[in-house]
Amino acid sequence: MRLILVEDEADLGAAIKEVLSHEAYVVDWFLDGTQAWQYLETGWTEYTLGIFDWMLPGISGIELCRWLRSRQLILPVLMLTAKDRMEEKIIGLDSGADDYLVKPFDMAELLARLRALQRRASYVGTTFTPQIQPRRLQVGCLTLNYITHELTRHYPNGEKQLLSLTAKEFQLLEYFMRHPHQIISRDQIINQLWEIGAEPCSNVVAAQIRLLRRKLGEEDSESLIETIYGVGYRLNIHTEKQAAL
Repeated sequence: MRLILVEDEADLGAAIKEVLSHEAYVVDWFLDGTQAWQYLETGWTEYTLGIFDWMLPGISGIELCRWLRSRQLILPVLMLTAKDRMEEKIIGLDSGADDYLVKPFDMAELLARLRALQRRASYVGTTFTPQIQPRRLQVGCLTLNYITHELTRHYPNGEKQLLSLTAKEFQLLEYFMRHPHQIISRDQIINQLWEIGAEPCSNVVAAQIRLLRRKLGEEDSESLIETIYGVGYRLNIHTEKQAAL
């Protein structure tokens, strides 16, 4: 899952990013509201959630929310602020924020609020559509658990295999599962799974694909993650029958 964080307090921003990265989020952190707006405007990246501070250099978090809603982009946004008056909370929510967290706060509460936002929103196409979303992502024979960060693979004979995934394996498989049957290029994977400014080595995607295939089982991994030579990769989830759950 990819998240955009806009927070100009360096210590707080770094702490939030560290916690979220540990929870398998890919985090793009901006210190300036204008810079975040310019990047959001390009539409290069699919974000699952947003965390905006209210008071920011350049464009404020409130203005960012208003801009998103004016573009009909229903990105779930958690607003961070030291403002705790009821009138100010109403302004934040009416501007398009989906939830509100007053500083100082505990990181456990931040994570809980993000999980709640995630359950209420599901990615559809190039926008987010509000709906109830379970804590699992299931596509065909694969089920990802967002709480435990584990994968359950269901076999036609009714057997199940529980697999532990690294943060990057989890992010990569989730991206494939959100785009089943679609050819995804190396550049798309890098853009979605590595933070802005990161410079991964040239073979990093191939290496991660190889590790994920090995985790899924070498004997039939190619049937799940197919290499389209010269183009990219594709998740062929339809090649196995889904087990009854």
